[in-house]
Amino acid sequence: MSAELAINVTGFLVGTVVGITGVSGGALMTPILVLIFGLAPQIAVGTDLVFAAATKSVGVVVHGFHGTIDWNVFRRLSYGSLPAALVTVSFLYQNNLPVMNKDLIIHVVGLAIVVTSVGLLFRPTIYRLSRNPRIDESTAFNRLQGPFTVLAGAILGVMVTLTSIGAGTLGATFLVFLYPLRMKPATLVGTDIAHAIPLALVAGAGHLAIGNVDFTLLQNLLIGSIPGIILGSLISTRTPDHLIRFALAIILLLVGVKMLLW
Repeated sequence: MSAELAINVTGFLVGTVVGITGVSGGALMTPILVLIFGLAPQIAVGTDLVFAAATKSVGVVVHGFHGTIDWNVFRRLSYGSLPAALVTVSFLYQNNLPVMNKDLIIHVVGLAIVVTSVGLLFRPTIYRLSRNPRIDESTAFNRLQGPFTVLAGAILGVMVTLTSIGAGTLGATFLVFLYPLRMKPATLVGTDIAHAIPLALVAGAGHLAIGNVDFTLLQNLLIGSIPGIILGSLISTRTPDHLIRFALAIILLLVGVKMLLW
């Protein structure tokens, strides 16, 4: 199998999983590019950020048409994430990311994957824990909701810029915790996707300026992923979602641990 075809197939498989589960592809794509294809970690991160912005653009159009984006929550997340992404990109540029220690980047990516898998595994528990304070102490909860959403955005901004991971799964976990009653599942997904696009664009533009985007790789990933996402979306209507999410979370946990022990 040629290298281009292998990348096409990888894009298709990751796209299918994303279509079935709604989980962000970065947690899968970045470790695959690094561990299997031997790509430099910074190139994998930069290319995956642009890839994520491109693939999620279609989804946000659909969610916007159906009115399943909470623009107020979107703004709160963006107030934290976009400045944090800009600051992080500036830090990487000042410290010459292309020659940073490869093992350090791999370990940071591994940590991000472990955090993502834990969020995926315990999302129902997080919902139950946050629901009671929302009902019993609604005034205090409302007062803290805005600042905590901005803080969550800032955390995502740093994490996504460094690793390309977190905008999807971890972002959704934050929203489940902060808005357990306000957001229906479709609105949660739509808002999370909408926020991920400008964040990926800002972080991706920073990596592009540094020289960390491989356009040939990006093209081959898109060729495979688009039909994969369509297929996955069709499969998702006939598949027990919770079982797939659990299996995916375990796989991500193992991959994350492997990268931490690299």
